Amino acid sequence: MRILEDILIKPIVTEKSTALGENLNRYSFIVRKDANKIQIKEAVEKMYEVSVTEVRTMVMPGKNKIRYTAKGLSKGRKPSFKKAIVSIAEGEEIDFYSNI
Repeated sequence: MRILEDILIKPIVTEKSTALGENLNRYSFIVRKDANKIQIKEAVEKMYEVSVTEVRTMVMPGKNKIRYTAKGLSKGRKPSFKKAIVSIAEGEEIDFYSNI
């Protein structure tokens, strides 16, 4: 079994995900592509000491990027990633800013 700390890559801290956390107790994370819902649930419960009620996952596709440089057009692609939206029990919360 994979080490649980390696499953969660980083939390997603945007306006939309912060509003989900405040209103619906749902938090977003970027996770490894080969992680399943059970592993994600165990990793969040162990790392943040909360009880997880639901896990939703999705693979976000990579986007094409174009840069205009002095030598001409430079094309590239951002990599795809897996995102997990985790619902936690009522009355509990995760504070991402406590270690800053």
